[in-house]
Amino acid sequence: MVGMLAAMPPPAPHFAQPDDARFRSRGDACPGALRLHRADDGALARVRVPGGVLGADQADALRELAAELGDGELHLTSRGNVQLRGLDAECGGALASRMYEMGLLPSGRHERVRNVVASPLSGLDGRGERDVRPWLSALDALVCASEEAVGLSGRFLFALDDGRGDVDALGADVTLRARADGDAELRIGALESVARIPGDEAPRAALLAATVFLSAAAGSGAWRVADLSGGAGPLFAEVVRRLGAAGLLVALRTVPVPAGAPPAPGVVAGPGAVDALSVGLPLGRADAVRWRALTDLARDHGAGELRLTPWRGVVVPGVRRERVSGALDALEATGLVTGPGSPWSGVNACIGRPGCAKSLADVRGDAASALHAGSPDHALPVHWSGCERRCGHPRGTWVDVLAGPDGGYRVSVVRDGEREAPVRVADDPGALADAVTAARAPHT
Repeated sequence: MVGMLAAMPPPAPHFAQPDDARFRSRGDACPGALRLHRADDGALARVRVPGGVLGADQADALRELAAELGDGELHLTSRGNVQLRGLDAECGGALASRMYEMGLLPSGRHERVRNVVASPLSGLDGRGERDVRPWLSALDALVCASEEAVGLSGRFLFALDDGRGDVDALGADVTLRARADGDAELRIGALESVARIPGDEAPRAALLAATVFLSAAAGSGAWRVADLSGGAGPLFAEVVRRLGAAGLLVALRTVPVPAGAPPAPGVVAGPGAVDALSVGLPLGRADAVRWRALTDLARDHGAGELRLTPWRGVVVPGVRRERVSGALDALEATGLVTGPGSPWSGVNACIGRPGCAKSLADVRGDAASALHAGSPDHALPVHWSGCERRCGHPRGTWVDVLAGPDGGYRVSVVRDGEREAPVRVADDPGALADAVTAARAPHT
């Protein structure tokens, strides 16, 4: 999908560096590929990958960039994007030029607003109500062609759900969810009220909703729907009015936000002679060996693409069934999560020390030391955080492991935004492992 827009010639802008005064003064400092962010381990670039769809050649090129300019690893985000870390602060121009060549920057002015997550198994397993890939291509093209969309923040998020409810659960600012009758439902934020719209017009309706948000947020400093002082209700009412005026409104109804679930690691059975493989990246990081194993599989035995998931995993589509078992074994040998038995399954963390100055601990190192081989079945996801910001934490019900100023951790369960009383645990791998395992056990 990204390759279809690659023919647009790159502009010659000023590439904002982390010490650029204009960069520092802007309210929305969300990093991108043209706007780098200064971190303690060097500059950081965030490459938007709409829908997580990345061609094998593009994936290879990112690996080469990480080796030449950064720390040699690819870091996945909770929106299915890729971060390059450990960059030199002056590499912005060279990085951007390479991105244009790879087809990853169809529009320099829109590169930070191409935030789209999509059901990663759409069209692969016979589930879902429609393949959302046409929506993805159309929405990305509409965003890149819109002058108004340039005003969206780097945090504003679109979600394209094929009807199974996985990315509808992520709390995007604008969500499209497919219906069995061919129509779509448009959700604003976490409202249960949805607008039913024609399926073929869904991408246009999503962009319309985003531009209505911009009008509602003007002068308020709101970056996302949740930031609006009046909440999402008035915005939804105006979106409905505008949809009706444009002839895009079919009906209104109430649809609770689903719990959702990421693709399970392992084999994803397809309806034909090919399957897909779903794997997790421990802490969302892939070194050159793991990344090459994925791209080689995609190119040589798959459909030539990777699908990066909002849960920091990767789906490789189009693997012929007779090759699936051996391919899964080869990926497991590199340390990727290929099944629920992995101690890394469901474990995530922010970057922590030494990459982040705000972090109170090396949370990734502590998480690795506290892994418990006997995690219970259906264990809750767990997120380790170095500070109160809890960057990258999941939604729904999850275990919060927060570094404290005294060197220990606070372990608690979060249920739909409500946090239970935390348990204080010393910075001891054994004690942390026991406390986290107990918190992750399924609760009735």
